[in-house]
Amino acid sequence: MSAPAAGRRLRGFTGAGYDKQRGLLVQAAWFAALNLLFVKWWFPPRWRPALLRAFGARVGQRVLIRHRVRVQWPWKLAVGDDVWIGEGAWLINLEPITIESDVCVSQEAVLCTGSHQRHSPTFEFDNAPVRLERGCWVAARALVLRGVTVGAGAVVGAGAVAHRDLAPKAVLTAGGTR
Repeated sequence: MSAPAAGRRLRGFTGAGYDKQRGLLVQAAWFAALNLLFVKWWFPPRWRPALLRAFGARVGQRVLIRHRVRVQWPWKLAVGDDVWIGEGAWLINLEPITIESDVCVSQEAVLCTGSHQRHSPTFEFDNAPVRLERGCWVAARALVLRGVTVGAGAVVGAGAVAHRDLAPKAVLTAGGTR
């Protein structure tokens, strides 16, 4: 077998720098609740915030979470008041995700706090929090990457990729910032 590209040696991956903050039993209980209840169309949307709170999330009032929403670790999630999270959104929160009040995360949007050190031969983690400030909108199938803050009232348009901070009231489209 030939050597890995760019000297990559994934066998040596240690996972350094990533703390799940809960034991295996709690992680397993969350994955069971997520897959057996939380994502299902028949599970009432008004119960989803309560289930997240039961696993350590901080969730405000009048939060609407549609079905098929996935949350990696509820205990690393803070959501303000009057937030909407659309069908099929994915919150990959290896690090904290903070969603302030009056924010809309639309259908199939992804908030991803995880990445890898591309120059590391063992591809170690390079994670950082994501923050959505008050009144912003992450539109359908948009992607917000690790370490990004989406400023107050800003818009990450449908299909856009936010890989750096977005100023308040800025609009990022799939073609760039306006």
